[in-house]
Amino acid sequence: MRKFGLIGKKLDYSFSKQFFTTKFEQEGIAASYENIELASIDAIKTILDAGNYSGLNVTIPYKEAIIPFLDELSVEAQQIGAVNVIEFKNGKAIGHNTDAFGFHQSIKPFLTNQHERALIIGTGGAAKAVAHVFQTIGLDVFYISRTPDSPNQFSYDAINEHMLRACKVIVNCTPIGTFPAVEVCFPFPFEHLTKDHFCIDLIYNPEETLFLKQSKAQGATVLNGFSMLKEQALKAWNIWNQEV
Repeated sequence: MRKFGLIGKKLDYSFSKQFFTTKFEQEGIAASYENIELASIDAIKTILDAGNYSGLNVTIPYKEAIIPFLDELSVEAQQIGAVNVIEFKNGKAIGHNTDAFGFHQSIKPFLTNQHERALIIGTGGAAKAVAHVFQTIGLDVFYISRTPDSPNQFSYDAINEHMLRACKVIVNCTPIGTFPAVEVCFPFPFEHLTKDHFCIDLIYNPEETLFLKQSKAQGATVLNGFSMLKEQALKAWNIWNQEV
């Protein structure tokens, strides 16, 4: 029986195990999937060296930190600077990024000519994949960060009516609002949102975060991260089975 798993720090919110376990049962695949919680990324070395897994997923907060432990990166993972899938091939651990593919697939039905600029909340591994997609399809990208350190990064208190008039796509790439902290949201001037805005939260547990609820109340189109999760997971499965 082949063994797969998800690397992360706290994984009680994650649906990946449920998703793959259901897939294996429904399709009669002799495989198992488990959550692997690591207090520190340094513990990954033991897991990689043991060679017990046929493939791994990687989630917050290790999508960038795991890179030095890998033997190779796919071209896209290298371009993005973040890894969410590990393939084992010819004795090597190879990092891939299927977040970008999953995100692109999930937003395709919703983009309009109103969407020329994107505002990304957060600057971690998921934010890098999202930015890669937007830049590839020609959208300008700006970031909101607790510690802005480049010309296209701004602090939370810089979000104002002018910024939201310019940026009609907003994506939360932080874990703020994830179960069980469902009543938490970052500071955001929701009153400046309109029906022309498209607000995305990569969180999928809960189904509707406080950020999405308040955005929807202003008439914005909203989307959670479940379709992205499904698309990136299926792409990961293809990679593990050499069907890229």
